[in-house]
Amino acid sequence: MNDRPPPPPIPRSGDERETSLAFLGFFRGALLDRSFGLNDLQIWHTHAPSSLSLGALLAHMAWVEQTWFRDRFVGLPMLEPWDAMDKANDRDAEMSLARDWSAANLRQQLQASIEDSDNHIGAAESLDAMSVRSDGHGEGWSLRWIVIHMIEEYARHCGHADLIREAIDGDTAS
Repeated sequence: MNDRPPPPPIPRSGDERETSLAFLGFFRGALLDRSFGLNDLQIWHTHAPSSLSLGALLAHMAWVEQTWFRDRFVGLPMLEPWDAMDKANDRDAEMSLARDWSAANLRQQLQASIEDSDNHIGAAESLDAMSVRSDGHGEGWSLRWIVIHMIEEYARHCGHADLIREAIDGDTAS
């Protein structure tokens, strides 16, 4: 696995935006790393007693990226394939939808969502920018809150991914 991409660097003296986005980039890369080199069968391997797989995590985070940055922050409709999901009848619809996707397609979907998110982040004047959509009670989210929430979301799921990957082939590199 010599061609495994290195983790993105995190500057030690950056400003708030640079540091926050570097940590987000680091955890995005860490989740993708956990799937590096796995085939289509391995990507859907579960670690008992959980039904969670790396494939499910990649699909979930691709959807989460679009939910927070595309839908909630800038108010644009979700892109395919996330636009036609029925979350009301399947709370794990993004994982169900992706169940037959290949490892390559899962990684591509997450990378495309990250690229879309980064475009919206880059277009924002500052981390103080507020979301277009609200939480249903009239309160929106600052870009700062969304970025910090996404760091937390990735960090939590990277822990899951570490356990699943180690169970697949013993790989603990990250």
